[in-house]
Amino acid sequence: MPKITSLRMLPLDAKHRWMFVAILFYGILVKNNIVGSSDTNDTCRQKNVLFASAIESSYQFPSEVVYNNFTGMKLCFNIKPRGNNKTPACCQNEDFNCNFTIRNGHENDFWILILNNETLSKHDIVLMKSPDQNYNCMPSSNTSTSFLLKIHQCLNTGVQNIRLSQNSFCEEIQRYDEDACKGLKETDYNLTISFSNKSHHCVPCKPPGKKPGGAITFPPPDRNNGTGISVEDAAKIMNNISLLLERMVNDSTATITIGNIKGVITKLPPKNQTNIIIGTTTSGDINILEDNDSMMGFSVKIPSEASAMAVKRNSSFAALLVFPGIRQDDPKSIFLNNEAIGIEMGTEISNLSHTIDINYRNVDKNGSIASCRSWDGKGKKVIWITDGCKTKKTNGSITCQCSHLTFFAILMSPTPGNISSSDFTSLTYITSIGCGLSMFFLAVALFMYCLIRKGKASQATKILMNLFVSMFTLDFSFLVNESIANLGNFGACVAVAAVMHYTMLATISWFFIEGLHFYFTLWKLPTDIKHYMMKICVAGWGTPAVVVIALVAVRQYDYMVIYTKDGNSAKMCWISNAVVHQGVNVGYYTVVFIFTFIVFIMTVRKIALLKPAEGKAQETSSIRTNAFSILGLFLLLGISWAFAFFSYGPLLIASYYIFTILNSFQGLFLFIYYFNSSKITREDKSFTTSGSTTDTSNTVITNPH
Repeated sequence: MPKITSLRMLPLDAKHRWMFVAILFYGILVKNNIVGSSDTNDTCRQKNVLFASAIESSYQFPSEVVYNNFTGMKLCFNIKPRGNNKTPACCQNEDFNCNFTIRNGHENDFWILILNNETLSKHDIVLMKSPDQNYNCMPSSNTSTSFLLKIHQCLNTGVQNIRLSQNSFCEEIQRYDEDACKGLKETDYNLTISFSNKSHHCVPCKPPGKKPGGAITFPPPDRNNGTGISVEDAAKIMNNISLLLERMVNDSTATITIGNIKGVITKLPPKNQTNIIIGTTTSGDINILEDNDSMMGFSVKIPSEASAMAVKRNSSFAALLVFPGIRQDDPKSIFLNNEAIGIEMGTEISNLSHTIDINYRNVDKNGSIASCRSWDGKGKKVIWITDGCKTKKTNGSITCQCSHLTFFAILMSPTPGNISSSDFTSLTYITSIGCGLSMFFLAVALFMYCLIRKGKASQATKILMNLFVSMFTLDFSFLVNESIANLGNFGACVAVAAVMHYTMLATISWFFIEGLHFYFTLWKLPTDIKHYMMKICVAGWGTPAVVVIALVAVRQYDYMVIYTKDGNSAKMCWISNAVVHQGVNVGYYTVVFIFTFIVFIMTVRKIALLKPAEGKAQETSSIRTNAFSILGLFLLLGISWAFAFFSYGPLLIASYYIFTILNSFQGLFLFIYYFNSSKITREDKSFTTSGSTTDTSNTVITNPH
């Protein structure tokens, strides 16, 4: 009995096994032989399939829907037999959409398919390159087994067909092509299907940008010379732009044409503001764009914050105009494309936390420096400034990030570089090494002072230690300046620029105090003034603080770019206005230099008039001490900084190297001077004590330290 039961069960088990094998075989073939579908889950779900071909067939494919009860899968064969253009009945079924066009390309190498995304919402499309070869895929019956065994032949019998699904039919999307989309709807796609390399190129027929609903055209202004317009007239046009709202009637957006001036105006919704993107399209028009639209030329992104601010202040529109032919007064500099952009929203928009981004793509700078400028449209004199705008340059594009609305332009100026890249690199290495060594030895000197000599230090030594502190901080802030500038944090950049400027002015101030104290010592003037050290510390540290606080208040610290002759550059944080830099720093040092140089000359003259000491030992000691005093005085008074005055003409590069070496290594030199001066002072005291007689005429200039 068990044996009979097992024999009876065998056919049923075998049938199930063959069905499982058939399903597995079908799945493998579908996955390996359908080209163009990236969504493998469509096969697993047994999605409906519409078969189509640009080639007529010699056979009669089923006209009705082919339905499989086991999987629920439906097939429609839109394959027309030769001489019969009648649409198959399955195309009238609600589960299929045959409203698309297939055209045969050159020698059947490629097909052109016109469809929209809705066509593939209910089913996939399998394109049969050779329908006659696929005809034997027709199921012999509607049983599930025969259906599964036959269906894979429709998908592939020796040649690979192409399957299009909703999620993958337009993976390689191309730019909008007016010729390819001529006569088509904006919702259509033009697909070029290639069977040789099993690929397809998709051209969306929606033009980039939302086409404005209306068009407003005016003749050019009377004073327009045919190529441009004065900025004064441009300001008048922008001030009256709100009058155009009356001509828009029911249109939410409209293009504006005033001679060769082009632009767009759009009404703002009362609520739910979004970002507004305006730019030039492939056709050269200026339109409202969507986030995924391709842009050519320039684009402007107005943040939703600006629109919300405008609506809150009872304004209801945003407008942008491009004014060509705007000229820069400086003949050496020009505006990019000789154009300015005016943006108006009917009210003052400023201090935005999300900036207005004006982006120009594929800019050929030709070695020029790009700088974003703005003009408020007010006053008789047109002044283009950099306030409120940051310039960012990446991969051939220039972006102006501005926190206010007004006129904008990008100024292209010639590179002011006057040094080669090799010299710039060498000077950078010298500066880094010199500042690093100076910081180390200045720290050692301060350590020696604090632990050894602080209790019995003279006034001159205390003044020298203040100079060491200012120089140490100056070297440190200089070394970290470029790194902080490259971080892109504006607040940190302002902070490091202010610290470096403050310590530089403090260093110059202590040069002056060194000269003043040395003058008192040289002429034996009394220095026992009440609170003498406190007063000179207030002068040395307080005066620079007043200058720096004033510059911070007027926002003079910003990013600055140093250029070389071949276009290379380095960024740092410093005073952005060259006039302010010259007036404050050069002027400040010039006053100090005049005084310290006079003290230096007086000291050298006094040393030269001294009689040499008698005796070989005394004479050697006197010459060594005096020579060392002169060299130390040269460094203490900051005379070496004067080489910056010779940074012109044939002495330019040489003065750079001398200035860099002397000043970056100045901390090291002053440490050596401080150490040796202490030693010489002890030797002089020892020599004076051991000597039996001393001629008052044999005087040397002893070091005050």
